[in-house]
Amino acid sequence: MDLLTALRTHRIVAIVRGVDPDAALRTVLTLAEERLALIEVSLSGQDALGVIRRARAALGPDAPLGAGTVLTAQDARAAHDAGADFVVTPAVCEGVTEAKRLGLPVLAGVMTPTDVVAAQRLGADAFKLFPAAQAGGPGYLKALHGPFPDAPFVPVGGVDAEAARTYLAHGAAAVGVGSPLIGDAADGGDLDGLRERARAFLGAVRATAAADTGR
Repeated sequence: MDLLTALRTHRIVAIVRGVDPDAALRTVLTLAEERLALIEVSLSGQDALGVIRRARAALGPDAPLGAGTVLTAQDARAAHDAGADFVVTPAVCEGVTEAKRLGLPVLAGVMTPTDVVAAQRLGADAFKLFPAAQAGGPGYLKALHGPFPDAPFVPVGGVDAEAARTYLAHGAAAVGVGSPLIGDAADGGDLDGLRERARAFLGAVRATAAADTGR
């Protein structure tokens, strides 16, 4: 999988984390139906590996499907075995190294310039700027682009539809979105509301693309 191309094409990584594995699976499949193509299932959710296995079987071999909150080498191996084709880490950790050894692309969690350099050395494909809102929001993303102008950053944390549009306009390769998109769907909640929020986020992506085209 070419993760960087996928990020720059789809612009949103949907982050699914739930206490109800069946609801989490329904959430993944609903997101895919709404054409949110990049989906990450966090390993901190209930039976996340089972959700990944079942989602992979339902979506087929070609759908991008990631495992998130990958911290350890064991996490990376388990995600690979479950059918994930990319991993997301919250930090620069051994999960990055093991995932790369297994041939999986990695969206590595960073906050500081030191983190970015460390993640680059480990071969990370892109950089999850986390927690983005607490780090300083779009202004901090702009500051990081000073020393790292070509680095593909993916802000995660506190990203609603309006913030997504702002981050993308400030040069983010994509944004990662959890609760502002998922709501309570992965815990057994409303899928209709999930569909509405998915369409709002996709609208933000389209608006950014239109603005870029008009420049």
